[in-house]
Amino acid sequence: MFDKPRTVASRACVALGRCQLASLHAIGVSAVGSLVVLALLLVPVGVGFRLLPPAARALRALSDRSRSRADRWTAVRIGPPEPLPVDRALNARKRSGAVIADEGFWRDLAWAWLEPVVGGLLVAVPLALVEYGAFGALVQPFLWRLIDDGNWYAFIPVHSTATMCAALVLGLVFMAVGLLAAPATLRLHARVNRPLLSAPRSRQLAQRVERLTDTRARALDAQAAELRRIERNLHDGAQARLVALGMTLDRATRLMETDPAAARELLLDVRRTSEGALQDLRDLVHGIHPPVLADRGLGDAVRSLALDSFLDVHVETRLPGQLPAPVESAAYFAVSEALANAAKHSGAQEVGVALTYEDGLLRATVTDDGHGGADPSRGTGLAGVRRRLDTFDGTLDLHSPQGGPTTVTMEIPCALS
Repeated sequence: MFDKPRTVASRACVALGRCQLASLHAIGVSAVGSLVVLALLLVPVGVGFRLLPPAARALRALSDRSRSRADRWTAVRIGPPEPLPVDRALNARKRSGAVIADEGFWRDLAWAWLEPVVGGLLVAVPLALVEYGAFGALVQPFLWRLIDDGNWYAFIPVHSTATMCAALVLGLVFMAVGLLAAPATLRLHARVNRPLLSAPRSRQLAQRVERLTDTRARALDAQAAELRRIERNLHDGAQARLVALGMTLDRATRLMETDPAAARELLLDVRRTSEGALQDLRDLVHGIHPPVLADRGLGDAVRSLALDSFLDVHVETRLPGQLPAPVESAAYFAVSEALANAAKHSGAQEVGVALTYEDGLLRATVTDDGHGGADPSRGTGLAGVRRRLDTFDGTLDLHSPQGGPTTVTMEIPCALS
């Protein structure tokens, strides 16, 4: 959301360059896919047994690159299938049989035949618009006098200065449309590829079961740790103050008739102690479920965090309804930790927070203009956020190159209340 070195125009130019890379990549995919089909056709005569495993690995490398680019370029995450069987102890015939039996291999092959036709043509659209627009804006003004009366640019017959100027303007429009369409085209390209590049549904279900088993164990540990924290805070904070309050009241009661002035001082001390105990209880409740969440919802609660931060924090919310209270609490504390990290470690001046809900997924993105280089393996802040999100089958993604900016993307699957 927040990217200080780039303007809209520069981002569009970068996206256009990526469209060019994607179109060249589609040509390579077509070539490797043809090689795989040739290997399959040669299997009956024996030659294909040696050719198929390396061809399948080359195709998997291209599909892995497409999955990686979809994530880096458009934030569309595509889960990879199981690695191809590469047991060197097996002979070529058995390795080829294992490859042929792999479901992910056939999905890669189907993608290899659809990508040049569907994906390649899709990313070529903004390129064609820009190139055709450049012809109208940069070539027509110089060549229109040299071309006969049959010179047309799109629907404009270019035979005079006025029509040449119209062609120039239309060419600039084509270039602008192509540049502006490039980012959306990349996102559409990633979504078109996702059904075939994703892991088979059986693998996705197996991964989900493994993840839920792991997160359930960690959730139980986190719950036990949270109970111990609450007990410790009560014991060391409010409980200690209440015990002291009771003892002070007892002393004040005994001094009420013999020394009213001393009893009055003790009662004033009781009031201060009760205020401290009440503040401890408020802090404890705020650490469990902040009242602002229950009163105002997640959007306003995050805005209150922005007001409390000494950084310049911009909050953008697109939440169409009320979220479940546990999900709001998890998202609130995750954003709070991300803002705290930005304030402590990044050297940032401005932070952007975006809260969106789409297709059953709550996404919170925190982007700062700091020096970058954040590492989730160092410290406990982001690791704690990841554990909190794991409880809801959520994810945390960190992109923090040296020099910045740092972007933390947190996602929680949930339904609106």
